[in-house]
Amino acid sequence: MSIDLLKNELQSNKPVFGFERTLKNLKNRKTKIVFFAHNCPSEFKERISLYDVDAYELTVDGTELSLICKRPHRVSIISF
Repeated sequence: MSIDLLKNELQSNKPVFGFERTLKNLKNRKTKIVFFAHNCPSEFKERISLYDVDAYELTVDGTELSLICKRPHRVSIISF
């Protein structure tokens, strides 16, 4: 289910990749939804859980998530 939601978001919105940029957008209240790879560091998940945002942990790892997002590097966090 979460993978389908991610694919829909990728088609309709511009993604933000990475923890630092996601955190910056959360502080500025620009982020509505966050997706984590299942091997994302737990401290990243804990920091982002402090904000009122929909967060989904995917069943794929960072390498598979990069393939879904069509990126040449591993992706652990993607937000919209």
